[in-house]
Amino acid sequence: MKNIFYLLMLISLVSMSCRSSANKRILVMDSMKVVMWDMMKSDELYLRILGKDSSARLRKENIRMYEEVLLLHKTTKGQFDSSYKYYEAHPVEFKLLVDSLEAFAARQKLQSGDHGQGSN
Repeated sequence: MKNIFYLLMLISLVSMSCRSSANKRILVMDSMKVVMWDMMKSDELYLRILGKDSSARLRKENIRMYEEVLLLHKTTKGQFDSSYKYYEAHPVEFKLLVDSLEAFAARQKLQSGDHGQGSN
């Protein structure tokens, strides 16, 4: 549930920052899921960094990290924003995307050996 909150917060931030009309092609669900997963991970890392270094906010470290994720996935902010708006406007597909993302996250946690034990 905490990750979903971060995801929605992240997407809101990305959507509100400078709008671009470049490359309006919609990312397919499998690609969008992986990009969103990496954005969530970068957002969690940013929050950890921010806890130790408050100047990260002034340097807009989170924006730099989001740009790196988009570059890694060979997509643009405009394409990501358009894709998110598309899925948001199509509730059935958006639910499938979120469900797919949750299943992907669970698989990633299992693969990394984090079974939810001893996380305190």
